[in-house]
Amino acid sequence: MKKKGHHSVEHQEEKYPFRVKYGRRLAEEFCALSRRILRAANQGMPRSEFARLVLEEFINFSGCDSAEIRVNEGTRYYRGVLTREKGKNFSFEIVPRAESQSPETMPEITEDTLGFRTICDALIRGDVNFQQGCFASNGGFWSNDTSQPVDVKPNLTVKIGGAYSSIAILPFVVSEDSHGLIILKSLKRGYFKKYEIEFYQGVAQSLGVAIADRRAQAALRERVKELDCLYYIDKILEQSKLELAEALQAVVEKLPAAWLYPEIASARIVFDDKQFTTTNYKAGVACQRAPIVVRGKHRGVIEVVYLEGRPELDEGPFLKEERNLINAVAREVGLFIERREIATEQAKLETQLRHADRLATIGQLAAGVAHELNEPLSNILGFAQLAQKVPNIPPQATQDIERIVQAVLHAREIVSKLMTFARQKPPLFTEVNLNQLINEGLYFLASRCAKSGIELIRDLTPDLPEIIADPGQLYQVLVNLVVNAIQAMPNGGRLRVATMVRDETVSLIVEDSGVGMTEKEKSQIFVPFYTTKPEGTGLGLSVVYGIVTAHGGSIKVESEPGKGSRFEVLLPIKGNPIVES
Repeated sequence: MKKKGHHSVEHQEEKYPFRVKYGRRLAEEFCALSRRILRAANQGMPRSEFARLVLEEFINFSGCDSAEIRVNEGTRYYRGVLTREKGKNFSFEIVPRAESQSPETMPEITEDTLGFRTICDALIRGDVNFQQGCFASNGGFWSNDTSQPVDVKPNLTVKIGGAYSSIAILPFVVSEDSHGLIILKSLKRGYFKKYEIEFYQGVAQSLGVAIADRRAQAALRERVKELDCLYYIDKILEQSKLELAEALQAVVEKLPAAWLYPEIASARIVFDDKQFTTTNYKAGVACQRAPIVVRGKHRGVIEVVYLEGRPELDEGPFLKEERNLINAVAREVGLFIERREIATEQAKLETQLRHADRLATIGQLAAGVAHELNEPLSNILGFAQLAQKVPNIPPQATQDIERIVQAVLHAREIVSKLMTFARQKPPLFTEVNLNQLINEGLYFLASRCAKSGIELIRDLTPDLPEIIADPGQLYQVLVNLVVNAIQAMPNGGRLRVATMVRDETVSLIVEDSGVGMTEKEKSQIFVPFYTTKPEGTGLGLSVVYGIVTAHGGSIKVESEPGKGSRFEVLLPIKGNPIVES
């Protein structure tokens, strides 16, 4: 005999014989329902699939027209609804709760009536009178006619209303700060019995245990995935022989598997305008990113993208633990790149130091050679001048001796300039005519410009005021700037050396039509050992900067790639430091 008022079908009678046989069999069937729900929680299925399975169990078991589950998870509720309409129509959503709402208050759902919400909130808080006839002793609630008022507690009577005539609301506890509800609905009046509600409430409590267990297992699986991801990334970044591009590509391919929905996840690393992506990468519906910071500068970004929509979680569809993970990966990548760059710079620095040491040795050798040449040149000059005083020398011999004297004087000038270049003379601050120093300094460099196909232009302002400076050091400034300009014009060009006076300063200007510099290169040209030339030491411009600042001056640099560079050295006329505006 079928139970009156229930949706009963033949397969339900076979599966649930308690429908026709009450007593001990009824308790056994409710226990079996609890066991099936607990087993389902251990299968590791996604939350939405688990909710659907639970609701199917309740609908098949109870014969209701609709079943609903609502569970509080911190700042959000997830809600699943299964109805018999159109062959068990299922919907699932995650509903955020406003910050102003109490954790014991459900978020607003459009179809909820005020009476329904009032009862649900009262059940969650336990603020009801269980002596009322509509409440089971273990916490469940039912109404067999939702159009009639219900006494929740003294002085609180509500009417549920809505499309369903009979309703059962079964609260359960997941943890100290998490709770849930199972809601069973029937279109027929008088559908539920008190003893059934008590059994259903017991199943609901088992469901709370199942959800807590499932939540712990899911959290553990996510943590294992995240730790695996970090472990493999550390292994990748430990490989010293791996090229940077290979390492970044290997890292990006490991990322999607660590996220909640790996089947729709893709990833990308952008570093210094270079991209490394998974094969399925494209702009998705949701993106989580973290910056790559190397030595305090943002150099790139790591992104994980979902290609399809998923319910809202902590950060869009992403978990807060995933935010921690992507930040950790970005930090590891940044540190890896920093270590690589430091190692590269160290090797480069060692090479440059060896090169600088060779240059220093060459300078010492030049000074030694110049010193050794001074004595024989002095002897040649002395004897030539004595020969000029011998009477009755033929005219041709007189001319030849004069050529010897001029050649020796020229050689002595070269030796003097070599001594200045090698800086074997002590610093001497004196009055300096910058135009004269430039003309003397270009003595060595004019022929080099001509051989390199460079047009050398002197644009020197006449009557330039004298400045107080060390001529040897200023000579070195000029040579370094001109040589730097020549190297910037490997295919020839135009080199302009100029002077000008304005206010209380005298300017030395070296301007070329060479390759120019990027903003990044321009910001580092005065850093010791920084160079863009394979044969360079990276010391020239840093030495220039040190000399100029020691003279109380400053340097202005203008440059664009492909349009050349302009260096302007400003020196105080009276030796006073220049304050940049």
